[in-house]
Amino acid sequence: MPTPRTSVASRPGTSAAKPTSSLQMIPLGGEREIGKNTWVFRYEDDIILLDAGLAFPDETMHGVNIVLPDMTYIKQNRDKLRAMVVTHGHEDHIGGIPYHLREFDIPVIYGPRLALALLEEKLRDMGLLNRTELRPVGPRDIVRLSKNFFAEFIRNTHSSADSFTVALHTPVGVVIQTGDFKIDHTPVDGERFDLHRLAEHGERGVLCLISDSTNAEVPGFTPSEAAVVPGLTKAIAEAKGRVIITTFASSVHRLNLVLQIAEQQGRVVSLLGRSMLNVVAHARRLGYIRCKDETLQPMHVINSLPDDKVIILTTGSQGEPLAALTRIANGEHPQLQIKPGDTVIWSANPIPGNTLAVTRVIDKLMELGANVIYGKDKGLHVSGHGCQEDQKLMIALTRPKFFVPTHGEYRMLVKHAETAMSMGIPRENIVIIDNGDVVEVNQERIAVVGKVPTGVQMIAASHDGVVMDEMLQERQQIARDGMVTVVISLDGRGQLLCTPQVQSLGLAGEGTSLKGSDLKPLVEETLKQAWPHFARSLERGRLEIDWAGLKAEVERVVRRFVREQLPGKPTILVFVQSPEEESGPVSSLPVGEAQPEQERLALGRRRRSSAAVAAS
Repeated sequence: MPTPRTSVASRPGTSAAKPTSSLQMIPLGGEREIGKNTWVFRYEDDIILLDAGLAFPDETMHGVNIVLPDMTYIKQNRDKLRAMVVTHGHEDHIGGIPYHLREFDIPVIYGPRLALALLEEKLRDMGLLNRTELRPVGPRDIVRLSKNFFAEFIRNTHSSADSFTVALHTPVGVVIQTGDFKIDHTPVDGERFDLHRLAEHGERGVLCLISDSTNAEVPGFTPSEAAVVPGLTKAIAEAKGRVIITTFASSVHRLNLVLQIAEQQGRVVSLLGRSMLNVVAHARRLGYIRCKDETLQPMHVINSLPDDKVIILTTGSQGEPLAALTRIANGEHPQLQIKPGDTVIWSANPIPGNTLAVTRVIDKLMELGANVIYGKDKGLHVSGHGCQEDQKLMIALTRPKFFVPTHGEYRMLVKHAETAMSMGIPRENIVIIDNGDVVEVNQERIAVVGKVPTGVQMIAASHDGVVMDEMLQERQQIARDGMVTVVISLDGRGQLLCTPQVQSLGLAGEGTSLKGSDLKPLVEETLKQAWPHFARSLERGRLEIDWAGLKAEVERVVRRFVREQLPGKPTILVFVQSPEEESGPVSSLPVGEAQPEQERLALGRRRRSSAAVAAS
């Protein structure tokens, strides 16, 4: 085996002086959940980031596109951030980086070539390449991250090509963060797990192991990626028409296998989905996907070929609303429509929380006449995460003193801790933690000693803006109870310019009264009674009008009426269109029949605006 390499003159070693501080390890995402994996390592004034992923929204996060961890701790300590380490190119490990770079700089990011190629394109698209420096690394490279940290990159096997486990050399000892892994003895790209290097670290002494827990409940070993070849080959060979295959775009090994099978069976392949196109382009350039140029063809060529000569690789294996396959199932994709005789192969399992979305897409595809092949019994997918025996082998090789399960829901973390205890690690040397927990570790002990700000940052689907908690709560209330709007147009003397316009949206059990038959007279009567209280006569025949107070009074009456009529608490919006637009919330206006030309023009504009609101 090759010896470890280093990109700097200094090499990590054991200092003669006993360290005076403990190492702090802080997960900001990925604990008790699947997704947004983000770890912080701190020793004195040096901070290192390891991965920074995203997660996808659940059904209650209306209008949210992606979910990120709260990075307040890093923003508060940005002057101490020295570098970042990336383990591999999956979105739940690198997807958050472009959004974080909008808020703070990262001096340098080290990681595998494929992951950094994907990241570079994201940063270029968002105009952020100047906010960091990307430095690719290879197997057994050792890089100095700061005065107190070295990172050693150890080749592992996962569903993504070019993936690493990281040995972090610190003043208190070596911490191994496995990243996502399974132990694949027959990897399709020939890049085997560097188990020898893990064993060497185990011999020398590993202070702490932080290990992937995703499949901690599943006995046995995770099958090799090569195990899907018979199932995919059979499903494609038996298809009489077009074959549409959906899988994770970042599952480079799977994409390579599909292309190889296509060439064996005389089919050509087209790609749908931006991420699918990007990953395949970078993976081919770096040599992780190998196929003939003529095997990959654009959709306009595919559409002119016989159906039994066609394979389409598409995104959407998780039922994402905007993904290509979901749009195909909804009949909304501009390039591809389902027709009877098509075979759709589902080469992925739903991530926890996505099962309902996936089954909806499958149902729609079947309704359109497609033959959908899915399910764990079809041999079309294997996990990229190690099961219990893989996890035991990791512990046996590294022989850590302390153990932290990561990357999993709570029951997975608990089960992984039980596995570690069965391997001889004492219970007091294991911590099960939550996002934001500050874990201190040194040669004598490991303990949770505090908490940093934690939570989520939600990014809107429409404009990449941040969705605050209050905004999400408002959206949830509107989705749950509906909304009522009332538009009132008044002149400067409190006279209605037209009948109040009442609109209701999403009200369960809505009665005819909310369409205005009862509410409109109530609004008119409220205005009549309230006007004397909010309009005060001044000298020379002028009025001082509290438009904001008048609006608040109308809102109070409308809210009480609506909630007496309906269950729940619909959102109430009242718009009062008045000369306030020129004069402010409290205005002073002349009294009399004659109106200045400017006021008459303004009132005409408000009449037209009121009609437009009513029509909408």
